[in-house]
Amino acid sequence: MKKTLKKAQQIFAYTLLAILLVSCQQEGNAQTYDLLLRKASVVDGTGQAPYVANLLVSGDSIALIDRDTSSTYSAGRTIDADGLVLTPGFIDTHAHGDPLETPEFKNFLSMGVTTICLGQDGFSPEEKDISIWMEKVSQKAPAVNIAMFAGHGTLRMLSGIQYDSVPSDQKLAAMEKLLANALDAGCFGMTTGLEYTPGYIADSTELNRMAKVVGAKEGLIMSHMRNEDDAFVEASIRELLAQGRYCPVHVSHMKVVFGKGQKRAEEVLQLLDSARTSGIQVTADFYPYTASYTGIAILFPEWAQRPNDYQQVLKTKRAALGTYLQNRVMLRNGPEATLIGSGPYKGKTLAQVSTELDKPFQDVLMDDIGPYGASGAYFVMDETLQETLLKNQHVMVCTDGSPTMHHPRGYGTYAKVIETYVENQNLLTLTEAVRKMSGLPAETIDLKDRGIIREGYKADILLFDPSEVQENATYGNPHQLASGFRYVIINGQIVKEGTQFSSKRAGKMLKKKN
Repeated sequence: MKKTLKKAQQIFAYTLLAILLVSCQQEGNAQTYDLLLRKASVVDGTGQAPYVANLLVSGDSIALIDRDTSSTYSAGRTIDADGLVLTPGFIDTHAHGDPLETPEFKNFLSMGVTTICLGQDGFSPEEKDISIWMEKVSQKAPAVNIAMFAGHGTLRMLSGIQYDSVPSDQKLAAMEKLLANALDAGCFGMTTGLEYTPGYIADSTELNRMAKVVGAKEGLIMSHMRNEDDAFVEASIRELLAQGRYCPVHVSHMKVVFGKGQKRAEEVLQLLDSARTSGIQVTADFYPYTASYTGIAILFPEWAQRPNDYQQVLKTKRAALGTYLQNRVMLRNGPEATLIGSGPYKGKTLAQVSTELDKPFQDVLMDDIGPYGASGAYFVMDETLQETLLKNQHVMVCTDGSPTMHHPRGYGTYAKVIETYVENQNLLTLTEAVRKMSGLPAETIDLKDRGIIREGYKADILLFDPSEVQENATYGNPHQLASGFRYVIINGQIVKEGTQFSSKRAGKMLKKKN
C-alpha cells in the first residue's frame, strides 16, 4: 500500500512538473514583442545568401530572428513582409548637413539611409569641446543616426595654427590634444580636406602626427585627398597610405577626374590592393554620378583663395587669374560642364551665364561669382571607370550629399544603386549592393551594433521590393525624394511608412566605443 501511494505521489509530482514546464514554455512564447516582420526575405548585410525569416523587435533592438516562419508570436504590431526584402538600414559614410538646422533629413530617410557620417572634408563644428555640440544634437533628436568625425581643417583653425605653413611644435601639440579630446568624446576618427583651405597647407609631417593620434584612439582617417585629377590621383593616394602606417585610412568619394576606362580604374585599385598586402587597412567610398559637387573655389588658384585678399588679387594679378581660370575650366571639359548649384545663377551652366551676361566665362567667375560666391556640379568623370571602382569589394557607397545641395546624389544615391546597378544593369547583385551600403560601412567605421541583421543589434531596418525603388532626383530637379522603400525603421521605431513620415524623430547621436 505504501509503495503504491509513493508511486502515485511520484507520478503526480512528475505530472505537475511537466505542466509547469509546458506552462513556462507557453508563457515564453507568449512574450509580447513590439514589432513582428513576418516572412521577410532577409539580406543581412554580410554578403551571405538571403533567407526567409520572421524578425521580432523589442525596444530599439532585434530580439529574435526565426527561420521557422510557422511559429506564432504576440506583437504590438505585425507587418506581413512576405515578398519583401528586409535589409539593414543604409549607412552613408560621407554625408553633409546640419542636424541642428535640418533634423528631419527626409532626403536620407526616403532612400533608406538610417545613419550618416558628418564632419567631412576636414570641416566639423567649431567647438573646442565637441561633446557640447553632440549634446545639442541629442537634445534635438535627429531623424537619422549621426556618426561624427573631427575635421582636420577645423582643428587647425581652433588650435591657432590657422594658415601657418610651418606650425610650431607647440601649436601642433595643441591640435593633437584637440583631436584626442574629440576622439575621446566619441568621434569615429578624423577627416581631411586637402584640396581646401586650410587643409592644403598641411604637409606630411603634420598629417602623420595626426594619424598617430587617430591610431592610438583606434579611429579612422577619411580623406578628401589633395588632388583627384588623373595625373595626380596616385600621388594623393600614396600620401594617404603613408598615414595608413599609423591608423586605418579611407579614400573619400573615390574618383579619377579626367581618367577613362576600366584599365585606368584597375591601375588605381591595384595601388590600394598592394597597400593591403603590406598590412595597411585602406577602404574607399563612391557615389554613382559622373559629376562632382563642391564650392566654385575649386576652379581658382590657391593664391586667389583665403587667406589671400581676393580684391587685391584682382587689382594686381587680374590677367594671370583670367588665364588660369580659362585654362582650368577648359581642362575640366569647358564651361558647359560646370552647373552652378547656388547663388543667383543656380541651375544654369557657366556657359549659359556667360551668354546671358555677354562676357567671357572667366570674367563671370572673377567679377560676378568669385571664389566663394557659389557651388557647382562638375561633369568631369568617366562612367566606365567609376563603375569599375564600385565593383571592388573594398569600395562602399556614399552620397557626399545633403538636404540642400543642388545635386541629385543627396536624394537619389542609394535608390540609384538598386534601380540602376542591381535591377537594370546587373552590375551588382542585391546581396553585394546591400553589403556595400550597410555591413561594409559599419565594419569600416567600427559601428559595432549596426549595419547587419543580427539578434542583439540595433533595429535599423528597411523593407522594400527592389523592383519598386526609384531614384527620381535629377540635375535639373535634384530635390525629389526617392521612392520604393515601404518601411524605414530606426532604433525600433517606424519612421517612414509608404510616403508618410513619422512626426517622431528616432535617430541618435552615436559615439564610438573605444
